[in-house]
Amino acid sequence: MAEMFQGGVHRASTIRRAVVIGNGFAGAENQSIGLVRALDLWGRQSLYRVTRPRGGINEWLHWLPLSLHRKVMPLHGSSSGLSSDVLEADAKQIAEMARQTFDTDGPLLVVASGRDTIPVSSAIKHLAPENVFVVQIQHPRSHLNRFDLVITPLHDYYPLTPEGQGQIPWFLRRWITPREPPGSNVVLTVGALHQADFTALRNAASAWHAELAPLPRPLLVVNIGGPARNCSYGIDLGKRLAAMLQNVLWSCGCVRISFSRRTPEKLSRILMKEFSTNPKVYIWDGEGCNPHMGHLACADAFVITADSVSMLSEACSTGKPVYVIGAEHCVWKFADFQNSLQERGVVRPFTGKEDMFKSWSYKPLNDTAEAASRVKMALAERGWSI
Repeated sequence: MAEMFQGGVHRASTIRRAVVIGNGFAGAENQSIGLVRALDLWGRQSLYRVTRPRGGINEWLHWLPLSLHRKVMPLHGSSSGLSSDVLEADAKQIAEMARQTFDTDGPLLVVASGRDTIPVSSAIKHLAPENVFVVQIQHPRSHLNRFDLVITPLHDYYPLTPEGQGQIPWFLRRWITPREPPGSNVVLTVGALHQADFTALRNAASAWHAELAPLPRPLLVVNIGGPARNCSYGIDLGKRLAAMLQNVLWSCGCVRISFSRRTPEKLSRILMKEFSTNPKVYIWDGEGCNPHMGHLACADAFVITADSVSMLSEACSTGKPVYVIGAEHCVWKFADFQNSLQERGVVRPFTGKEDMFKSWSYKPLNDTAEAASRVKMALAERGWSI
């Protein structure tokens, strides 16, 4: 019996590997990888990716369901954009692999994030229900029983609140999702999952020590995203941000500014013109190593545009002061997310009157670790472990 436990029985109930289903967008894939890291499965995961046709008219067809988009505009050759170390996500192949290796390698954890991954992850669950545990990150909108666990931020349920219902015309309410409260297989978070855990930040602090440690303090990091559907703004925000930064510059040892791929050129040009010759200000031009993790590890305070749930979630997990600009432009569930952060005391509006020498603290967000704990609890109910 002891030999059996140490061998097949123990092996068949222990998860020692994971499959990540990605969609090619860093914001979604980072959430899946962050969860895998928190479950101590980093280095034992394989990355698969669902792909849409790219280029030309395809950029206007992302609203179509993935299967229909592929029928209208089939993939040709290298148009999928997959690198050599990323595999095409094929539900049948992944499910078959899970079944064939179950006795020798144990169950397979499948973690997916993003709308395009839903058909693949749900199909894997359907094809190999006894051999996989499927976690879907971000709300799949309907039929949540297709997954073992769904991890989604609380603001995704904003449509069910009295405030949310009041914003929906009565004849559209049946079409707005979700339509029912979260069930037992739903894990609610405040923000997005991410990779900025203690180990990652410690490693980043070491890697960036030579460049960031000697800088005069306090170090203010400014992360700028870009306008989104539920948080729309223009160059006026850039002008206002530039003026506010000028007002607080006296209290900063130095300022480091980073733009995202979504930042409009007109907006970034405003800040470049304002600060490119200021010796206190460094602007990352997108060349060389991305300093983002180093900034998270070494900054004394942050100013972040309100459009990015991911950047705010990461910064709010550090316990350092986080100032938000542009929250007044957020609507619908983005506004609910901003309200949630302010009610928890993890962010404050950026006014341009701050003294960066005066710090403040709060209970950091810990969504990724808490979600990982819920995954382990759900696995335990099934008799499995990691």
